[in-house]
Amino acid sequence: MNQATKSAPLGRGLSALFGDADTSYQAKPGAAPVADKNPRTLAIGQLQPGAYQPRRTFEKESLDELAASVRERGILQPLLVRPLKDSKDLYEIVAGERRWRAAQLANLHEVPVVVRDLTDRQALEFGLIENVQRQDLSPLEEGEGYRRLLDEFRHTQEDLAKVVGKSRSHIANTMRLLTLPPAVKQFIEQGKLSAGHARALVTAKNPLELAEKIIRDGMTVRQAEALVKNESENPQTHKKKSAAAAPDANVLALEKELSQAVGLKVTIADQGSAGTLTLHYRDLEQLDGVIKKLKA
Repeated sequence: MNQATKSAPLGRGLSALFGDADTSYQAKPGAAPVADKNPRTLAIGQLQPGAYQPRRTFEKESLDELAASVRERGILQPLLVRPLKDSKDLYEIVAGERRWRAAQLANLHEVPVVVRDLTDRQALEFGLIENVQRQDLSPLEEGEGYRRLLDEFRHTQEDLAKVVGKSRSHIANTMRLLTLPPAVKQFIEQGKLSAGHARALVTAKNPLELAEKIIRDGMTVRQAEALVKNESENPQTHKKKSAAAAPDANVLALEKELSQAVGLKVTIADQGSAGTLTLHYRDLEQLDGVIKKLKA
């Protein structure tokens, strides 16, 4: 897959798929040709949600509002669909499931669609891009979409950044939200914590405890960041460090050996039968490198 075919069409969004003025779109190598460039209509019952739809939640109030608009004005942008394998009459929604659901609430029998033969990878890419551009995804849904593209379809973070039109750091930081405890993730999905609050909690030692305090006190993102920083610089922590005995020669030698092995600064806090081992990284690229080594 060459660079032009990877980034040019997707970074611009879905307009090329709907036959707009932009004719620069080139199908990816191995992808089937365009089945139908111009919108047509399909019965509601011929469509089903996509297996690679990144969006998992559809708020009832928001859907009701969209359904009211659909009743009055109809569906202004067609859905992007692909034929279901081994079926002549059924199609899978790639982009536009929310419009399809609203159309059902509005008692429409047909919806406008553009039919494309897309690979699973393309289906996830286009579904993710549309939702990201519309800002329809929760931070966790967005992070999960990125993770699937990286894990299942072998994207690199650099390529993915070009594909979706986001910075590499945005993708890395969004994916790190997936490491938060389930209870904190629930706060995010419920809208009690913003993406900014959640990013601050990723490095916290007690993210759930701090999340509850952030919500309880109605903290801003800056206040949340300061709270996490204060936790890491707790005076009690400094007292414990100053009271601890200086590391012996064996510990220092082990730190040096590990540092050379992983290419990062390593510190060991020996507390007898237990302790902590800390890896220090300078930037996100170094962190990604050590994560890959640990996974391997």
